[in-house]
Amino acid sequence: MRLPSGRRALAAVVALVLAVAGALAWALWPSSPPARGQDIAIPVVDGPADDQRVILDATFFPPASGGKAPAVLLAHGFGGSKEDMRSSAAQLAERGYAVLTWSARGFGRSTGQIALNSPDYEVKDVRGLVDWLAERPEVRLDAAGDPRVGIAGGSYGGAIALMTAAYDGRVDAIVPQITWHDLADALFPDATGGGPMNGVFKKMWAGIFFGSGAGRLASGGGLPEIATGRTGLAGDGDGMRVPTAEQVRCGRFLPEICEMYQEVAESGRATQAAVDLLRRSSPISVPGKIKIPTLLIQGQRDSLFPLSHADANARAIAATGAPVEVAWLSGGHDGGDGEPDWVLDRTAAWFDRWLKEQEEPASAAGAFTVSRDGGRDPGTRQRVLVHATADRYPGLSGAEPATVTISGPDQPVANPPGGSPPSISSLPGFGGLLGGGSGGLGGGASVALDMPGQAAAFESAPLPAPLQVTGNPTVRIKVYGTGEATLFAKLYDSSDGALTVLPSGLVAPLRVTATEAGTPVTVTLPAIDRLFDAGHRLRVVVSTTDLAYATPDAPAVHRIGLDSPDLTLPRDTALTTPLTGPAWWTWALPLAAVAVAVALLLAGRIRTRDDRRDDLADVPLVISGLGKRYSGGEKAVDDLSFRVEKGQVLGLLGPNGAGKTTTMRMMMGLIVPDAGEIRIFGDRVVPGAPVLSRLGSFVEGPGFLPHLSGRANLDLYWRATGRPAQDAHLEEALEIAGLGAALDRAVRTYSQGMRQRLAIAQAMLGLPDLLVLDEPANGLDPPQIAEMRKVLKAYAERGRTVIVSSHLLAEVEQTCSHVVVMHRGRLVSTGPVGELLGSAESANGSGPRLEDVFLDLIGESR
Repeated sequence: MRLPSGRRALAAVVALVLAVAGALAWALWPSSPPARGQDIAIPVVDGPADDQRVILDATFFPPASGGKAPAVLLAHGFGGSKEDMRSSAAQLAERGYAVLTWSARGFGRSTGQIALNSPDYEVKDVRGLVDWLAERPEVRLDAAGDPRVGIAGGSYGGAIALMTAAYDGRVDAIVPQITWHDLADALFPDATGGGPMNGVFKKMWAGIFFGSGAGRLASGGGLPEIATGRTGLAGDGDGMRVPTAEQVRCGRFLPEICEMYQEVAESGRATQAAVDLLRRSSPISVPGKIKIPTLLIQGQRDSLFPLSHADANARAIAATGAPVEVAWLSGGHDGGDGEPDWVLDRTAAWFDRWLKEQEEPASAAGAFTVSRDGGRDPGTRQRVLVHATADRYPGLSGAEPATVTISGPDQPVANPPGGSPPSISSLPGFGGLLGGGSGGLGGGASVALDMPGQAAAFESAPLPAPLQVTGNPTVRIKVYGTGEATLFAKLYDSSDGALTVLPSGLVAPLRVTATEAGTPVTVTLPAIDRLFDAGHRLRVVVSTTDLAYATPDAPAVHRIGLDSPDLTLPRDTALTTPLTGPAWWTWALPLAAVAVAVALLLAGRIRTRDDRRDDLADVPLVISGLGKRYSGGEKAVDDLSFRVEKGQVLGLLGPNGAGKTTTMRMMMGLIVPDAGEIRIFGDRVVPGAPVLSRLGSFVEGPGFLPHLSGRANLDLYWRATGRPAQDAHLEEALEIAGLGAALDRAVRTYSQGMRQRLAIAQAMLGLPDLLVLDEPANGLDPPQIAEMRKVLKAYAERGRTVIVSSHLLAEVEQTCSHVVVMHRGRLVSTGPVGELLGSAESANGSGPRLEDVFLDLIGESR
């Protein structure tokens, strides 16, 4: 595949990164109704010569307990802002901490330019924030007069925690999450240990990473700057200046970073200058300088910053004698929810131990924690997550490696002209689109695609017993031919008659100079934690292409063989799972239940009353007593009940924090309610329920592959569902999108409104009986909104049902036949729009708007 020019690459990823920024910001933190803090503009001084003045937009949350308390700095992910951390900050404040969140320079309303967590810029900024905390009366000071402070954050925020700890001795403890050890290695990995100068360019993730910063100006607007004589921050339309062409090209990046990316994106190879710049913002540049208690949390589904980065950070910090603990959790930059409740609780416990100096409870996690798939709960049939723990962290080579023999002949592999079509291992920015049935749990797996003629495969015999692999497997191969070969090695879990899956969608890229006699090379495969079942085979595949990486344009043919039949597999038998299940004798109950169920089935007497209610088979949605409580006791949804009939267009209304999005996510089976139930056409909703195929949804923003056309994106999405092509009703969806000739243009050229229309069409693929849309009018102009109104009404008139969450109350009034009003998680009112307006009119003698009625219902009338 030809690598686009740097300028085009920067523009191409803007649309995609909007969907990814939330994951980078981080999904590890729970979402609950935001609490108020004190917004503050904090001036800091940075730059190589300490001559740059930057204003950081920050929010301070005093400890709910009052008095003096340790402080916690919460850092956001790349492309985000302080708002991403608001609810987590509020919860930590409730737990007795003084919490400060801020938008890093170049993000949100903070001034300055993005410098990738440089010691000269972002690190100095955070040191300025620690200075500010030292002056707060709510912050506890050490004996030396320094503030007692910890730092936590994910991705970009995790790196600033590590870098600040290296440069500021006042930081007492840190919790970096899903972040890097060597940014150069992350973007130019090499599985042979040759370093980034020999690495393969991770072009899709690099494009997302750098494109999000450039896109801040490319999509419109200008650089915020401090208005003369003002102490606050300039907002949109206030103190803004028209961006120059250079600013549009580079966004809010420092020029030297922009130029570096332009160069490597065009060549697909690292330069020494690029490696030096990226490493200056990486913990690899400060060996021996991070000497404080560190809890490292890394995601298992993460092709951007894989587990090896947490391992390298752990080894470097442990070498100083500082306490280090490591957790491999579900999720990561490639999908999964990241276990937000566990992360918040574990972070608070870590700071309780090292900032408050409290004794760690006996139930605390061990030095090494791994999230694993614990099977299905027999009561709910939902996947259960368990945490295996060990009292030591063994590293990626494992404590007790095993060896499995693989075999296969030497095989020719071709690199196609232009590197296209490529094999597919993961879709950076698309979360779990290729995800398997484990839903991003510890053993998460992806369905991958190896193009014929481009891959060599070597396989083991069926395993005689289950094998738990924890760490980096290694294999020795030989590469025959001439010239340099770019290759991608991966380890599959293969079984007869079942889907062959790629654990976490991870691959190991490498470059090797082939020779006619064969060049031997040891390949370190991606670190995983996976149980390979008895009877399964381990398959090593070496491919010449991968969608996520830059590959050579020139066609070439090489031959791949095994240098050794031994596949080395790391294990850690010290990992144990606490016994939290029922007594041993209850294991007989499921077997007895199966026997009884088979007997009843044969007799035609089986009943599934709990999962299926025939009396509701024609009712699109029934919600009964629904409840969801987040950690800290905050109720997002509280005893919610309502019913939606066929042919209705229902508006789900409520202020921010009312619980609308939480309700919709439970409706789609993405999160599990604590109380009550949801039934769609009589079937109870649980994650993965077959009835969810009758639901189409568009929630929390669109996400598309920017280099593909709108038509190709819809086609790819439908193929990922595994359903027949004729069931997609693609042409009808395309007509709904109303994009005309733009359907065959790359999505990167779309406006926000065009992407929004494409997302609505995607939700309508297959013409689902129940359609759920969250803020569908965002980015649409008035004519487009009017057209969408017609589409939704016509869709419902055909006997289907539409649920719309929107803040545009005037539009809801014109579009919806019925409304449900929520406030603070509870139902306030429900019924036809006409009746709601009619009852209000008879009460006050005038003709109210829906907006007036809504404000009255939630107690905020004018």
